[in-house]
Amino acid sequence: MSNTQTLTPHVYWAQRHGDVQLRVDLCDAENLDISLQENTLHFKAQGHGAKGDNEYQFTLEFLEPVLPKVLHKSTQRQVNIKVLKKEEVWWSRLTRQEKKPLFLGPDFDRWQDESDAEKELHEKEEKRINKISVESRIRKDPYLGLKKGYLFMYNLVQFLGFSWIFVNMTVRLFILGQDSFYDTFHTTADMMYFCQMMAVIEIINPLLGLVKTGFFPAMLQVTGRNVILFVILGSLEQMQSKSVVFFVFYLWSTIEIFRYPFYMLACIDTEWKLLTWVRYTIWIPLYPMGVIAEAVAVIQAMPIFDETRLYSLPLPKALGQSLSFSYTLQVYLIIMFLGLFVNFRHLYKQRKRRFRSRKRKAI
Repeated sequence: MSNTQTLTPHVYWAQRHGDVQLRVDLCDAENLDISLQENTLHFKAQGHGAKGDNEYQFTLEFLEPVLPKVLHKSTQRQVNIKVLKKEEVWWSRLTRQEKKPLFLGPDFDRWQDESDAEKELHEKEEKRINKISVESRIRKDPYLGLKKGYLFMYNLVQFLGFSWIFVNMTVRLFILGQDSFYDTFHTTADMMYFCQMMAVIEIINPLLGLVKTGFFPAMLQVTGRNVILFVILGSLEQMQSKSVVFFVFYLWSTIEIFRYPFYMLACIDTEWKLLTWVRYTIWIPLYPMGVIAEAVAVIQAMPIFDETRLYSLPLPKALGQSLSFSYTLQVYLIIMFLGLFVNFRHLYKQRKRRFRSRKRKAI
């Protein structure tokens, strides 16, 4: 009959006020079995210890009550175990038995005297109190709920308006085909007037600090669209029956039916990942296409302004009768494409910053 000897690994311990930390000197530990029963820690594992590759085990009955949960992490060199104390008190020793087990020793790398631990505890408490003090000094905005409610309703109204335009144009396109191009203005202009007049609020909101978006990009987009809508299309009846109106309105509404719901969800601290991706991606093809459609509308309007002399600038007789508004539109075309560059860069930075922060959160 052969006797089997129980092998125990070297175990090193240290404590804090709130926990006990054990370092088991066992390399490449496998088949870990660590449990806490009635304040007693049971350890069993296969690994390379003082007696080579064998099964090692030990039992420790703690001096004071501990929580039943055991936290442990195994590395190639050792097994780290953390046991939480039931009360944050300093123990005079680790085990209930006065005589220290032969396999147990102090972990000098983590060892602290009671005075050092008290100092660390006081420092943590001071940091916690200071954090609470700082947070209490930061004044919460009493009108935050009102501001979010206002922004939510504004974005909801704009979403409904542009959705009506988009659906109306889409249905008419399926029913009438290309014939729907030529009466787009007469069927949707009133709603587009309303939405674009409302969009002026987007220039005001950054100035009032209600949103974090920049004032200049918002001003460029809103002003540019309103010039096309009110000056080019609204002033010239000849332009209102042209097919370019369909493309301008359709591209505008397609962008907005994704942008405004994204802002609505942001007002209630909610995010839909698919909508976020579409909002920060769909502008890449649609925004340049929209500017090109607007440029076509401006170019088509120039001869009409020359002919009608609408908005022409009177000149002295020595210089001629008047300066056609088409010259102003030529300058506007240059500004339009400069604005495309500015807004494209702004939107690209927004997209890059948005998805970079999402990747960091995922890591």
